[in-house]
Amino acid sequence: MTTMSRRHLAALAAAVAFAVAGMTASPAQAQQKPVIRVSSLTLPVFNPLVWNIMKAKGFDVKHGFELDAKAYPSISGFYAAFATGETDVLIGGPTILQKLYQEGVPVRIIATGFTLADLVIFTKDEKIKSLADLKGKQLAVDMGGSQFQVTKMYLAAKGIDLGKDITVVNANFAVARAQLEADRVDAALVIEPLASIIIRQNPTWRVIFNGAEGWKEITGQDGWEIVTAMRADAIAKNPNTPKMLIAALQDVAKFMLTDTAEADKIANETLKLPPGILTAALASKRLNMIIQPAWEPATRKSITDMMERAVKAGFYPNMPDAKIIYAP
Repeated sequence: MTTMSRRHLAALAAAVAFAVAGMTASPAQAQQKPVIRVSSLTLPVFNPLVWNIMKAKGFDVKHGFELDAKAYPSISGFYAAFATGETDVLIGGPTILQKLYQEGVPVRIIATGFTLADLVIFTKDEKIKSLADLKGKQLAVDMGGSQFQVTKMYLAAKGIDLGKDITVVNANFAVARAQLEADRVDAALVIEPLASIIIRQNPTWRVIFNGAEGWKEITGQDGWEIVTAMRADAIAKNPNTPKMLIAALQDVAKFMLTDTAEADKIANETLKLPPGILTAALASKRLNMIIQPAWEPATRKSITDMMERAVKAGFYPNMPDAKIIYAP
C-alpha cells in the first residue's frame, strides 16, 4: 500500500469517526433541553392562550426549554393533573394553590400572572348599582373557583355574607352568563374573554364589580387572580426552569401588548375566539398579564395577603408555611 493510499484511508477513517461522533452527540444535546409540562384547558379562556402564544412564537425554545401543554376539559382536571404530578406547572388561583399545598401537593409559587381586573360581575337590572344591592337577590358564580373566594372576601369586608345575604347559584362562567340572559339570576360573575364577548353582544348589561378595584378598596394593594406555580420536584430536577419559564412568560405578556393584532389572530385560530375580542380585553385593561418573580418582597406580600384573608374568611384553617413561595 502506498503512502498516499495510507494517508487517504487515515483521512477517511477520521472523517467517518467525526461524523459518527456528531451523530451520537446531537440526540444527547437535544435531550439536555428540559421539557416543562403545563396544565392547560380546552375552554376558551386566557389560560390556554398563554401557552398557545408561547409555543407559536417559540418563546420556550428561546429561553432553553420545550413546552409541553396538556389540555384538560375541566378546571378540576386541570388542577388534578398538577396535584398528581402529571404536569409540572399551572397558572391558577393563589388561594386554590394554598388549598393544594395544605393537602400535601409540593406547590411552589414562582411568579405572578393575571391581576384581578378581569373578574367582573354583570347585571341587567338598572336598579342594581353595586354588590350591596344584591342583598336578597341571586348571583350566579362558580363556587369552585378562586373568583368566588375573592368575591366572598370582599363582601365579608363590607359586612355582607355571600351565601346568606346574597343567594349563590353555582354555575361556571358560560352557564352564569346564560342564567343572567334568561333572567334566572340577578347578576353573573365572569372573567375574560367572556366579559368582552358579553359587552360586545349585550351593550346594555352593566358591570357592578371589578375584582381589581374591589380588592384595592379593601386592601390598598393589587391582588392576583392567577399566579404561576411549579412543583418542587420539577424544580429539583431542573433548578433553572423557574427562571426560564418566568422569562418566557414575560415575553408572552409583552407580545400581547406590542403585537396585539397577531396575538388576536392566534386567539382566533387556536381558541376560536371571535376576531377583536382579545384586542378589546387588552384595551379595556381588564386582561392584564403581569409577570413578576414571586420571591420579591412586595410581590410575596401581595400573594400571602390573599392567603391570610382566605384563612380569616374561613376557607382554610391556617396559613401555609413560607416554602409555598419559591426562592432561588
